[in-house]
Amino acid sequence: EVQLVESGGGLVQPGGSLRLSCAASGFTFSSYAMSWVRQAPGKGLEWVSAIDSDGGSTSYADSVKGRFTISRDNAKNTVYLQMNSLKPEDTAVYYCNVAVIYSDGTVYHYWGQGTQVTVSS
Repeated sequence: EVQLVESGGGLVQPGGSLRLSCAASGFTFSSYAMSWVRQAPGKGLEWVSAIDSDGGSTSYADSVKGRFTISRDNAKNTVYLQMNSLKPEDTAVYYCNVAVIYSDGTVYHYWGQGTQVTVSS
């Protein structure tokens, strides 16, 4: 059973930092790219960042580029999102996501339960 468990969210002042973690299980973690997606109050899902299977390639939404850093530790089956210079508009529930490809060609997107990040003074 695929499981994604996010942690590390909380309340932080503008300009502060947080580090989110997503612990994965139930699939070959080192074979899959991972993503972070967020949902602000009253808004739709926004893709934030992605990292390829070995961590050699990363990508970011323009809204977080230069402030957020995605990384992974394949030995620990964990993906991270280091968030610096946080702004009130970064307030959202943050989810990690993986698209697992099964032997019959089916692709299924898995999501964690999310972790709340609130940026406020």
